[in-house]
Amino acid sequence: MSTVALFEAKNRLSELIDRVQAGEVIEITRRGKVVARLTPPEADEARQRGLDAVAKLREARQGVSLGGLSSRDLIREGRR
Repeated sequence: MSTVALFEAKNRLSELIDRVQAGEVIEITRRGKVVARLTPPEADEARQRGLDAVAKLREARQGVSLGGLSSRDLIREGRR
């Protein structure tokens, strides 16, 4: 991940966009503090796919019962 000052980013925006398209993540700073992050769109899509997968797992576990057993009981059963 690269860091670029805002003034420099304004002057070199096309170059920075090319680097981001190549897969690099670039943080833009103002007075030493990060104020923006340029990321390839694929990174955002991958993150969203991950969040969707977690949501589906949570939805799938709804209504699943252990039949009155605790997880500790199931662990003991598996050790026999």
